[in-house]
Amino acid sequence: MNKVEAISWKTFKDTLSQHPDLDLQFQYAEGKLVDAAYHITEIKQAPITSVDCGGVMNAWTEIIVQLWVPENAEQQERSMKVGKALSIVDIVEKMLPLNPNGTVKIEFGNSAFDTRQMFPNEMIIDGNALTVDLRPDAVQCKAIGRGGSCGTTEKGEECCTPAVVEKPKVQLVNLAAPAEACCTPGGGGC
Repeated sequence: MNKVEAISWKTFKDTLSQHPDLDLQFQYAEGKLVDAAYHITEIKQAPITSVDCGGVMNAWTEIIVQLWVPENAEQQERSMKVGKALSIVDIVEKMLPLNPNGTVKIEFGNSAFDTRQMFPNEMIIDGNALTVDLRPDAVQCKAIGRGGSCGTTEKGEECCTPAVVEKPKVQLVNLAAPAEACCTPGGGGC
């Protein structure tokens, strides 16, 4: 599975801002669009702190835009306009300043598609629509990304143990000079 590059909140919002008059659509699977009657129910800011299997602490922020389609929604021909979505963003940001570097995820599910958080992969303009193509996140081992291992090594070490760095051996040198080279009164040295 190909890893999708995360989009920052600033990049996502800036792209939306360039196209306020387009219909905003979300594609959650190949050829499947979120129903045009969707609502943006909330925008969450989730600061995450974790410790991975290699014992390294990680921290990042996710901005999660939640989409919901009412069960008894009236059929609509067009999705909400990008400008309408941006007005919801403005309401949120008046109360909760969103981290511009936060990673964007879109949360969606319906009766045929289990609710999950997905990354915006591409934002495609086609006619009067701006379609956000969504891709699932992939589970990953951060230790491998740092050049570590995941699993048991040839030495039988357990998963993701921090690499043991051998300290360089230091050769000690005797800085005390022999007694005959020492400065003594009348010795002619020094």
